[in-house]
Amino acid sequence: MTEYIIRRLLWTIPTLLLISLITFFLAHAIPGGPFAGPEMKRMSPEVIANLNNFYHLKDPIWKQYVDYLWHLVQGDLGPSYASRGRTVNEIIAQGLPASAVLGLFALLVAMVIGIPLGIVSALKQNTAADYLGMFVAVTGVSVPSMTLGPLLVLVFALKLKVLPVAQWGSWQQVVLPAFTLGFGSAAILARLTRASMLQVLREDYIRTARAKGLPQRRVTVHHALRNALIPVVTVIGPLFAGLVTGSMIVEQVFAIPGMGKFFTMSVLGRDYAVIMGTTLLYAVFLVLANLVVDITYARLDPRIRYS
Repeated sequence: MTEYIIRRLLWTIPTLLLISLITFFLAHAIPGGPFAGPEMKRMSPEVIANLNNFYHLKDPIWKQYVDYLWHLVQGDLGPSYASRGRTVNEIIAQGLPASAVLGLFALLVAMVIGIPLGIVSALKQNTAADYLGMFVAVTGVSVPSMTLGPLLVLVFALKLKVLPVAQWGSWQQVVLPAFTLGFGSAAILARLTRASMLQVLREDYIRTARAKGLPQRRVTVHHALRNALIPVVTVIGPLFAGLVTGSMIVEQVFAIPGMGKFFTMSVLGRDYAVIMGTTLLYAVFLVLANLVVDITYARLDPRIRYS
């Protein structure tokens, strides 16, 4: 297992290098530039030319990429063109903690709601509990966070006054945005868990376990659930990477100083360094999450071995 983990971590280097190469050239292929937007029309052409020269944006594209890699291996993600005076390192250092905490709580919400809901729906197939569970799942998929967030604020903050409206800092201020962000993922996990459980419950070894007289609880937990969770764990990996790196809509609704807005605003503003920084950040989380998922496979199914 240790050899496998080391090998996977080493493969992370060329993976991130390829992602950086594709992202860098795609970002620079977008028409325009960081100093070509409407807000720059008030600047003289000489000032814009000086800015392009200062940030080496007129250099050949290959040279810009090599320079970026050289600074990257030294831990420097470069300056932000839109937020002048700030580096990408500073932006990530200030925004990632809030987004990561919010994402972890949202993932907890998704797992606590989604997985039990899917299990109950599968065990009570075609009953009222199953229909109610799938109604909740369909609702979670159908209602976007931009609608759910304000509704929760209206009910729990303005009407009942049991939770704060927005801002960040206390555990009370985590509840509404975490539920808003995690409810859609909970719906996905519920539907996937139900489908996986139904498939496993029809397997021959489940019928054999029941024929031997094993209690239903033991059959469900020790035989069916462990195998049914394998596809669920597969989805949790990418969900983790997506949730902890920020959500622009949820963070805007609840005034959370996170990373979400930088993913979108960097593309709109052609802020190349921020585009690269946020993309590589997401890629690192995704690669590490998939590694943890693969390790979890071996814990869930003893037949899986890594050599």
